[in-house]
Amino acid sequence: MVAPTGPIATSDFASTLYPWLTQQSEAILNRLYSSPSTCLSIFRLLPPLPRQLLTSLLWLPESRPIPMADLAAWLKRGAEPRKRVDEAMGVLGALHLAKERGGVVEMNAKFRENMRRALTGGGSHRSFGVPSDSADKHYTSIAQLDDYATEQWETMLHFMVGSTDRARPSVGVLYLLEKSGLMAKPAKNSPLLITSRGFQFLLEDVQIQLWDLLLQYLSMAEERQMDLVEVLNFLFMLGTLELGRDYSSDTLTPTQQAMLADLRDWGLVYQRQSKKSKQYSRRFYPTRLATTLTSSAPPLLTSSAAGADKTEQKGFIILETNYRLYAYTSNPLQISVLNLFVHLKSRFPNLVTGVITRESVKNALSNGITADQVISYLKTHAHPQMHRNNPLLPVTVQDQIRLWENERNRLKDYAGTLYSDFRSPADYELVLNYAKQIDVVLWESAAKRMLFVTAEGHQAVREYIMRRTQGGGSAVGTPGPG
Repeated sequence: MVAPTGPIATSDFASTLYPWLTQQSEAILNRLYSSPSTCLSIFRLLPPLPRQLLTSLLWLPESRPIPMADLAAWLKRGAEPRKRVDEAMGVLGALHLAKERGGVVEMNAKFRENMRRALTGGGSHRSFGVPSDSADKHYTSIAQLDDYATEQWETMLHFMVGSTDRARPSVGVLYLLEKSGLMAKPAKNSPLLITSRGFQFLLEDVQIQLWDLLLQYLSMAEERQMDLVEVLNFLFMLGTLELGRDYSSDTLTPTQQAMLADLRDWGLVYQRQSKKSKQYSRRFYPTRLATTLTSSAPPLLTSSAAGADKTEQKGFIILETNYRLYAYTSNPLQISVLNLFVHLKSRFPNLVTGVITRESVKNALSNGITADQVISYLKTHAHPQMHRNNPLLPVTVQDQIRLWENERNRLKDYAGTLYSDFRSPADYELVLNYAKQIDVVLWESAAKRMLFVTAEGHQAVREYIMRRTQGGGSAVGTPGPG
């Protein structure tokens, strides 16, 4: 099967996934490169110059290595071609796609073989999915798939902001939200609440949100006894499938079969469930959320306002100097997000009014949301009319939000160890200077001959004192309780 064509991945996708890939071992990457669909997906995430070099190297005979110096000749003159080639080779080397050896460039043989196969077709690798061999009696249209993906994705986002308008997400989704740090329980038996990281998550583009969750899912592979390479290969395969086409699940590995249940909950795939037997169909449809995983095509949803109309996407918030806020939106998700830090007063068909108060901001801060995140959200969604102002938001409101945060953060507690009972100022200075050298001092008092060091630095300071004592020096202080 010839690889499906599609737009190159966005820089957001590359910046999210590329660092994770570079942390993987060469053995894992070579296993990934055994799949043509994975090779194509990774090729899409590369910056333009590494892609160009890889394309040029791809079709050259393996018996004819290219000198490193010749690569610079492939570029247009100017802008230090050798430096640009070195930077591009650094990217390719980090992914073990190509490397310099003995002055010549060697391309990864496994990647070369399967990238060629992805572009020309052939073989029985089935890495681009196996379409169902019979017509689906319960055919699902693209519009239905879009509605399903939107519903599943919005259900998760609504739960994160505390909205009760939607059904509760599945246990698997809740576990992933907690494991990824997007939500947390303040106490053992308390409900999940959004965290600072979770609020930042709401401000991101949907494709970045997806990969944030998927990378966390990958980190749980070993815990769930799943093959990491099979998990990632399946995700890359989904990014190359055709929207609106049904595929057979019979050819999937047991790990990938188990993944279908998780991906259904997020809205990446759709499987019809029998009303009688409650069993799921042996065919599945990838939704737009899945087919755009490794491309720049729009993923159906907007960053933090799934389902928002074009007017709302341009900005819908007007904020006055008296802290009154007017939000021209009827989107339940946007209203739920505002409710995290605004005291809402009234609601009309396309307008919500409220006031930013000390209590409403304190409630947001107690959930881990920072003042800068609140201000960033207001700026991101400011109404076009607000853009006539300079600065965009009233300075008095911005300053007051930060002051309310400072009130909450006036006192901070640190774990550590207090050292006292130094026999002489010289002994105190010796230990203090050593603790400062390793940057573990939290507090010091020369008058009282006391210092407080971090919990991480306690062992090092203690060992320094013991070496001084055993070496014939004075007993230079004793640690108090941590």
